[in-house]
Amino acid sequence: MSDPTAVLQAKPPRPQKSSPKPATLKRREPNASYQRRPDAQNSIAQAKAAVSSGSAKRGHGIPPRVLTFLGVSALTISMYCGYLYTSYTKEVSKAQSLNVPRDVSDRYNTTASTFDADVEISEKAMGLGKKRRDLVQMARGNVLEVSCGTGRNLPFYELGERRGIDNDGRAGVVGCRTVTFLDLSPQMIAITKEKFEKLHPAFSEVAFQAGDAGSVGPPTIARPGSASETLPPYFDTILQTMGLCSMPDPSATLRHLGSITEPTRGRILLLEHGRSHYDWLNRILDNLAPAHADRHGCWWNRDIGAIVRESGLEIVEEKRWHMGTTWRYVLRPKQDVEKPKS
Repeated sequence: MSDPTAVLQAKPPRPQKSSPKPATLKRREPNASYQRRPDAQNSIAQAKAAVSSGSAKRGHGIPPRVLTFLGVSALTISMYCGYLYTSYTKEVSKAQSLNVPRDVSDRYNTTASTFDADVEISEKAMGLGKKRRDLVQMARGNVLEVSCGTGRNLPFYELGERRGIDNDGRAGVVGCRTVTFLDLSPQMIAITKEKFEKLHPAFSEVAFQAGDAGSVGPPTIARPGSASETLPPYFDTILQTMGLCSMPDPSATLRHLGSITEPTRGRILLLEHGRSHYDWLNRILDNLAPAHADRHGCWWNRDIGAIVRESGLEIVEEKRWHMGTTWRYVLRPKQDVEKPKS
């Protein structure tokens, strides 16, 4: 028998298992660079290019519909401007060929029935209703309205005298004692009379006259069933709105009106239209003036300031609106300056 000890010694020893060493992670340095794959680099570059292209389109691109709208709008505006210029050129040529007399006041005889409708829209757009009211409410005492037309100032009158504060801020009598309406056109006067009787049926101190403002006399009120009453030889207030444009000699008319205005506290109130502050607008008014005068009886290119200065009246107040084409004046007779004694 073999020795068991020998057999045990003959067996090779069992290898011992070694414990695995823990894996260590290699730290990447903060600034260390690493190699990308070529396909990844291409994808990133394409993405950046797409983002950049999209940003450019969002920031600077214009949608086709907007471009189409802008193009059509520009074409429409240019065609309309061309039409206006062509129409203006034709109107100027036609206007300059007309032989229009200086006195065109007779046109109002044919336009009286449609006058209110013709001027209503333009006066509302320019706010002339308020300017009429502010001027008319300054009237007091015995009042004369020259070139009254179709009575567009009638709603603004304060009829009947009363105690109050006058335009100079002093206590006194305000309101209208009498009112005389004057116009060259009998048709215009008839419309004014009809309107007045509807608006103020109880007020009897009123007169309506068809005649020339350049020769009108002192105030006179005729009452039914009695003789005419001659009032003081002066008007306390003379009012005119949009009338100098149709007078053949407006400066001479203003001088005459000054002679029948109460010398001390009397006033002449004007609201007129005429030349502008701007030369380019004056050229348009000048070019179209003959046609406008022939159609409407109004020379809209008159220099209202020059007319007032030529009249010799004293300017108390002057205002202008609408690029200078609307003029407001408060005038009075020229005050005599007492010469110093030698």
